[in-house]
Amino acid sequence: MSTASTTGSWPSMSTNPPNVSGLGTEHVTWGIPAGAGQSGYVFQGGTVPVRTDGTEFVLGTYTHENFPIQGMPQPQFDVDLTVHVVFEDGTEADFAFRFHHNETPNTGPAPEDIVDLPMFVSPQTVTLDGIPYGVVISGFKQGGQIVRTFISPENGSNSAEVVAIFARAGEPEIVLTTVRNKGEVKYTQADEYVEIVNRGTVAGNISGWVLGADDAGQDFTFPPGTVLQPGQRIRVYTNQIHPQWGGFSYGINRPIWNDKGDRAVLRDTDKNSVSEYGYGNRA
Repeated sequence: MSTASTTGSWPSMSTNPPNVSGLGTEHVTWGIPAGAGQSGYVFQGGTVPVRTDGTEFVLGTYTHENFPIQGMPQPQFDVDLTVHVVFEDGTEADFAFRFHHNETPNTGPAPEDIVDLPMFVSPQTVTLDGIPYGVVISGFKQGGQIVRTFISPENGSNSAEVVAIFARAGEPEIVLTTVRNKGEVKYTQADEYVEIVNRGTVAGNISGWVLGADDAGQDFTFPPGTVLQPGQRIRVYTNQIHPQWGGFSYGINRPIWNDKGDRAVLRDTDKNSVSEYGYGNRA
């Protein structure tokens, strides 16, 4: 593992709201204040660990300054981010991403602004040890959870770490990352789940792939049309449906994952083991 330093700037926006300031810097603001100040984005980089084995790292910290503003003829727009990375060996590279902003009404049942990342993979690559790599943003990390949408309450500065991966350019990489083996639902542990992520730079089709535990009869087959986009995470629950995580469920009214330890295995359509995850006494 080596380190790199990151800095960021916001070079452009897809619209021209009133009072735009700071384009080309790490802090861009916009809008006519209706209270404490303008709305805006900040990106703060730093020294980050760099690994090329798909390990996630913090690319930088994103802050949304969310204050009531006026004069927004177009409430939804894109804000572009450029992250400049300097590696230990002196190699430098710029990576571009896009943030989609929804400036919701300041009052009403849902006043929180919404930010998401329609462009998870930077179109730029960098060559490290003779191999081209791209940067894939996994999402926003808050409270230990990585999510793809950032919900920002009004009247404050709301921050999250931007988590990313260096991945080989032009390849998907489907891996098991988590087994939640102790659910909170009594007796059935219906809220157990296995998490799967695509750590690659292109989409991966896992239609017909099978997720299984060591015991017979505990297999889940992914339906046709199951495609994981770069950086996308899905979960397969024991007996719950969560659309935000793909809506996958074993539909079994009993626990699947042994509380003491077990091994999850993901196999492709040729029954080859693609990824395994052991925990507890099977770690």
